[in-house]
Amino acid sequence: MNLESPKVTVEKSAEYIFNALSDVKNFEKLMPENIAKFEVLGDDIFNFGLKGMPEIKLRMKDKTPHSKVVLSAASDKLPFSLIANIDAVSENTCDVKLDFEGEFNPMMAMMIKGPISKFLETLAANMGKL
Repeated sequence: MNLESPKVTVEKSAEYIFNALSDVKNFEKLMPENIAKFEVLGDDIFNFGLKGMPEIKLRMKDKTPHSKVVLSAASDKLPFSLIANIDAVSENTCDVKLDFEGEFNPMMAMMIKGPISKFLETLAANMGKL
């Protein structure tokens, strides 16, 4: 299952957004208002929970300077990746788009598609808070 956030334009440089997303502590600023838990577990891993949803651990998996940050689920139970694609528009502006890639059975995919899509939209919309 692949989902995409809308592309958002952020009034920050691609380098600034890349560096901000490379620090897992900053993901707390992107979370929706209904966050129930956010905990940094290490330099490259954090745990978060939204009300009514199970807690999820995300680990920094890969980084391509100033253009891409990849996080993946720390558990094999729900294998997925969250990819931030960063495109420089100008010296002080960039576009950011989030991609969600996961392998789920059709029933699970149907259940989580709506909440995950809304979650991606919220993360993207909050990029300006970094």
